[in-house]
Amino acid sequence: MVTKRGAEAAVLVPVDEWRRLQAAARPSLKQLLLSDEARANLLIPARGSARRRKVTAVG
Repeated sequence: MVTKRGAEAAVLVPVDEWRRLQAAARPSLKQLLLSDEARANLLIPARGSARRRKVTAVG
């Protein structure tokens, strides 16, 4: 643990542990939205077959 003026500021970990933590980390929402994969795999559900009401003109 590294402190700055008595407050915890950082943690030293072995490189292997850091890499394991980074690999296991989930991407942030920002990373997901900016990724190419997020834009390419947009799934649009099929429209349902429910009956729809008729719209009549008011006039």
